[in-house]
Amino acid sequence: MNAVALASGMAAGGPKAARESLHRFWEEVSRTDLMFDLYSPLNQWIQTLKLPPEYHPFHAAIHFLTHVLPPTLLNPFNLNPLRAVLSRVIDFDGLNQSPEAPQLFLNATNVRTGKIKVFETPRISIDAVLASACLPPYFQAVEIDGEHYWDGGYLGNPAIYPLIYRRGSKDVVIVQVTAIRRDELPASAADVLHRITEISFNSSLMREMRAVAFATRLIDQGELDGTRHSRMLIHWIGNDQLMSQLGTATQFHPEWSLLCRLRDEGREATGKWLAQNFGEIGVRSTVDVSDMFL
Repeated sequence: MNAVALASGMAAGGPKAARESLHRFWEEVSRTDLMFDLYSPLNQWIQTLKLPPEYHPFHAAIHFLTHVLPPTLLNPFNLNPLRAVLSRVIDFDGLNQSPEAPQLFLNATNVRTGKIKVFETPRISIDAVLASACLPPYFQAVEIDGEHYWDGGYLGNPAIYPLIYRRGSKDVVIVQVTAIRRDELPASAADVLHRITEISFNSSLMREMRAVAFATRLIDQGELDGTRHSRMLIHWIGNDQLMSQLGTATQFHPEWSLLCRLRDEGREATGKWLAQNFGEIGVRSTVDVSDMFL
């Protein structure tokens, strides 16, 4: 969803419009959180006490129900507030047709076949975006052309191969938004499930990075022809320490103050990375893939 908001803004008016599009998208998302909290005054009161998320009735109820009831019973009318947010914020015609928009590859998991599906411009739709972000405990699978899809993170988070084979990209910049490493063992049941999800979603990235590291090592050792096989230059931007400190409840309460904090932390991390590594783009990798991902 960040990708389509950014690309839609780039199509409309370049980097400035892209920042405005991202700002508007997350502002709209934060308003859905306020809508839910209106029905839970007790939840708001408990939040002021700074108690752990397990004590938030709204969070606890959602966690319990989504692990007991299937989505067809929990959400029989298949309502998704993000559909309305996307329709208000994203210009899909401009996104798919403008030469100013970057090429997009959105991953989804085919529920029936267990294979990855890559949606790309100029055929990005609201359904494709919702499919790429469909978490099965909370939403029904998204149907597109007779097939049903869940979040693409189960098989590609993100899938690197479209960037390598379809557009010949040499540099890949990974922006990490989930923690890879956590120093503390998960304590609550919610934390355990959250950590399982993190590891599951990161595993696809780990596999692709292992393949990149293996191919690079073969090129370095002369076992692969460096003129016929492209050397991938990998870069990483993130704040693993911050992401590991955020509790599981932050994923369920997109409060505007939290979103602004994440935005500011992201800008700071990116600024530091650009200051240190911008000259290395197109020259060499700025992260030790073997050390970080293997």
